[in-house]
Amino acid sequence: MRAVRLHSYDEAPQLDEVAEPEVRGPHDVLLRVAGAGLCRTDLHIRDGWFAPAVPVDLPLTLGHENTGVVEAVGSAVGAVAVGDVVICHPQQSCGTCAACRVGHDMQCSAGLSFTGVNRAGGFADLLLTSDRGVLRIPAGLDPVDLAPHADAGLSAMHVARKAAPLLGPGTTVVVQGVGGLGHIGIQCLRALTAATVVAVDPDPAARDLATETGAHHTLPAEGAPDAVRDLTDGAGAHAVVDFVGEGDAVATALSMVRPRGTYFVVGYGGELRVSTFALVLPEISVVGNAVGTYDDLRELVALAASGRVVLRTRRYPLAAFAEAVADLEQGRMHGRGVLVP
Repeated sequence: MRAVRLHSYDEAPQLDEVAEPEVRGPHDVLLRVAGAGLCRTDLHIRDGWFAPAVPVDLPLTLGHENTGVVEAVGSAVGAVAVGDVVICHPQQSCGTCAACRVGHDMQCSAGLSFTGVNRAGGFADLLLTSDRGVLRIPAGLDPVDLAPHADAGLSAMHVARKAAPLLGPGTTVVVQGVGGLGHIGIQCLRALTAATVVAVDPDPAARDLATETGAHHTLPAEGAPDAVRDLTDGAGAHAVVDFVGEGDAVATALSMVRPRGTYFVVGYGGELRVSTFALVLPEISVVGNAVGTYDDLRELVALAASGRVVLRTRRYPLAAFAEAVADLEQGRMHGRGVLVP
């Protein structure tokens, strides 16, 4: 079968012919890939960001946002059957440790076993996963367009559910960065909260996307802190959800949070440098957010089925993966790119 594999860090992945995976364990699920979302994390993996923390033997098949049709299952699989159309949670959690028992998949004590990061991913014709990681897709939803929900949507839903208890009527939340995650985050916040949603992005096209997906206000990055204070009678936002997490965005996000507000960090790559006094006196909380849980994915798919969360996607044939990567890196992709084998 075909697979897009990373052979060396800091080098472009290659389209290879490899052996097809096979069902070997009782909980294995083999999928014919329908769609595989392209994520900025794939670029970070290529550039070696994860290498010190997540050792992996190269070559590695990339792709952690996957949907597909079940082709074969192990002897103990009962949750799905051959022919089912499913979306995949990327973390292969054990299901029995304390974290898994309460649904915290990403904190599984067995460690990180993440599709497309340290195990073969879905930029391929076939994907081998487990029954703990698959969720049936309701009829009427296109699995290709749904694929980015397996990480981008999942992360956005996770932070929206964390923020929701803080965002009752009369509150304001800022979404910083209206890219592949941000446009989903806006919709999740609109679905789960009563807050006024303010979107901040330097790109006019991204701000247009924010308006299309439900933001009440859109602002350019330059001057955003002052503009947010103007919108909130000088107080600042109750919460800022930062989908950028690098460069000047970190300091900008913190400057938009009101006293006793919360800064939710989703994007990564930068540094958080702040005086402890600037957190202690106004009692500002800083909350990190990893990929969401299986339950986050279940609720997100339900929102998608009801039409309340709609992805903006652009499709590429698997063989055009290099074009897709270039579009993502050069800022030509508003929404999410999906590779279609």
